[in-house]
Amino acid sequence: MSDDVTDRDYCLVGTDRPPKADGPPYAACVQCQEPTEYPEAYRGITLCPVCEWREAERTACSG
Repeated sequence: MSDDVTDRDYCLVGTDRPPKADGPPYAACVQCQEPTEYPEAYRGITLCPVCEWREAERTACSG
């Protein structure tokens, strides 16, 4: 792989993430309702670190 090509160039799964929160209040995880690392005001799907990890495992490329 050349230096100007990143892993992101090969992944078809959306990898945009909301900005990390500086402190409480935190958004609730949409799957388990545990606090996330993201601000409560963020609109969109937010996952806690555990659910993010499980989702990454589930959607990872197997090839």
